[in-house]
Amino acid sequence: QLHSDLDKGVGTVKYTLSGDGAGTVFTIDETTGDIHAIRSLDREEKPFYTLRAQAVDVDTKKPLEPESEFIIKVQDINDNEPKFLDGPYVASVPEMSPVGAYVLQVKATDADDPTYGNSARVVYSILQGQPYFSIDPKTGVIRTALPNMDREVKEQYQVLIQAKDMGGQLGGLAGTTTVNITLTDVNDNPPRFPKSIFHLKVPETSHVGSAIGRIRAVDPDFGKNAEIEYNIVPGDGGNLFDITTDEYTQEGVIKLKKPLDFETKKAYTFKVEASNLHLDHRFHSVGPFKDTATVKINVLDMDEPPVFSKPMYTMEVYEDTPVGTIIGAVTAQDLDAGSSSVRYFMDWKNDVDSYFTIDATEGTIATNELLDRESTAQYNFSIIASKVSNPLLTSKVNVIINVLDVNEFPPEISVPYETSVCENAKPGQVIQIITAADKDLSPAGQRFSFKLSSEASNKPNFTVHDYRNNTAGIETRRNGYSRRQQELYFLPVVIEDSSYPVQSSTNTLTIRVCRCDSDGTIQSCNVEAIFLPVGLSTGALIAILLCIVILLVIVVLYVALRRQKKKDTLMTSKEDIRDNVIHYDDEGGGEEDTQAFDIGALRNPKVIEDNKIRRDIKPDTLRFTRHRPPAEDNTDIRDFINQRLQENDVDPSAPPYDSLATYAYEGNGSVAESLSSIDSLTTEADQDYDYLSDWGPRFKILADMFGEESYNPDKVT
Repeated sequence: QLHSDLDKGVGTVKYTLSGDGAGTVFTIDETTGDIHAIRSLDREEKPFYTLRAQAVDVDTKKPLEPESEFIIKVQDINDNEPKFLDGPYVASVPEMSPVGAYVLQVKATDADDPTYGNSARVVYSILQGQPYFSIDPKTGVIRTALPNMDREVKEQYQVLIQAKDMGGQLGGLAGTTTVNITLTDVNDNPPRFPKSIFHLKVPETSHVGSAIGRIRAVDPDFGKNAEIEYNIVPGDGGNLFDITTDEYTQEGVIKLKKPLDFETKKAYTFKVEASNLHLDHRFHSVGPFKDTATVKINVLDMDEPPVFSKPMYTMEVYEDTPVGTIIGAVTAQDLDAGSSSVRYFMDWKNDVDSYFTIDATEGTIATNELLDRESTAQYNFSIIASKVSNPLLTSKVNVIINVLDVNEFPPEISVPYETSVCENAKPGQVIQIITAADKDLSPAGQRFSFKLSSEASNKPNFTVHDYRNNTAGIETRRNGYSRRQQELYFLPVVIEDSSYPVQSSTNTLTIRVCRCDSDGTIQSCNVEAIFLPVGLSTGALIAILLCIVILLVIVVLYVALRRQKKKDTLMTSKEDIRDNVIHYDDEGGGEEDTQAFDIGALRNPKVIEDNKIRRDIKPDTLRFTRHRPPAEDNTDIRDFINQRLQENDVDPSAPPYDSLATYAYEGNGSVAESLSSIDSLTTEADQDYDYLSDWGPRFKILADMFGEESYNPDKVT
């Protein structure tokens, strides 16, 4: 209730209310000032309200006192039960855990005022799940209540937890939640075989590495705690078998490690041990975590193919061995109780197999063709053996035949060498290391020897130093070499092998003399470099060469212009007897065409002067403004040609005038003069061919043919 000191109780004062919840939650009596709640209040929704009140004069509507503010606080009552906001819960705890092992902590929330009374004081208890688990009433921590809970007995537990306010007193509100607890596995159980003896039957034809049976030990644990490792206990019979673990079924898979033979042994007995891979030291006191069982294997008799005496045969034969020579034999036997005969034949795959044959009964292998080691050094093929009683049962063996070498090829220099020697070389200097190669198969320890040929051993230029490791060095024997005197040296080297019979060959090394600097670095090996001035720079040499090229071009142009002028003079001269030949570009009309052109200019002038007219040529007057007498030096040739021309002119069966036979005569007084050596006034002895020796090795043969000096073999070493 609100009351003003100015209110005399005569109705002159009016009370007003404003602020939080005024008119909706709270209302005020304007006359008495009583404040009433017009709806129910919830502390959890709004714990307090702030209001303002004022007293005003009814008549003047003016405030009688200043506005005052006050707070209405909602008092809490226990109207909310505890709630598990995170429930239901899921938890796990290892099996065989001791009493009091921590499992999980639960928490309930009460919306009531924790500062007023016991409305928000929560107490926890277990309604379902005893006697396996317990809970702390204040903290809500769940723990194990029984020792040695076994997952293999019971794995899942459902616990019902209650939270009650008012401290658990009568009349308090309560809420519940569910906790699902799972016992996790620990390795507390060893593997156990369900029976002590396992019997297996295995055919003797089983392949090595194949699975021949399975055994299984049972482990009630789960996951990695149930993983089992199987081992064969060392002892009689176990060395032929092996055992592995199937990771999906945890079974022991027995595999064959060696072949079985019923005729040798019919049964095997051994022990297998199963043990856990992951042990828990807390349970060692329970006992050994392994178990043992006996495996008995009976071998079943099967009809088997023949068996070769060796897994592979290796034979040797010399090349060029006569056809039909026996080089070896293979042997196979039928080991079954009823022994059967064996037949042999080759497994044909390619043409290489045709080089050999095999005797079907004896198994002997012989050559069928001549062998060449240089062509094929080794042959690899297969021989098949089958039983006569059952040809479908076959076995195969590989045969390797190595062709032995017969020393038939001499050793040669392995690669072509480009050998050079400096002009300033010193005696004993190594200018080249050479090696040799032999087409024959080099046996272990074969060596090559190097030496100079007998004709070159006395020359003072070079020598060969055999290093006795299949290499040799070419060494100089002179103090300096001159390219001007001799640019190339030919050194014959004899190479011998160490096989029987000894083979040898003579190999010629070409040694080029080069210009080098003081350190021995080659600067030039060209022939032209000999004539270059020493000491000039590269730029100076290029300038000199350019000047020479320009002078040559000028000379060529000048000569060409002179010849062109002479040619023009000759072509325009009507007195030149070659005029018709130069302008002749018409084939003519054949034998009947006698008007095409004048062929008389091509004929011998003497014949024309004699007026010997051919019957197939139309007569015409020939004019010669100028006639040069024939050269007196060529009298015999001229007479021979004139005689042949006269014979053709008077021969009625001669071809027409447009044939080649009518212009075999060149004419007299050629401006270009004759290029033939027949008319030369000089003899071969008058010529000097010594300049050919300066043109290098390419013109050496010409220099030897035309030079005055005979070939001197001392210059070639």
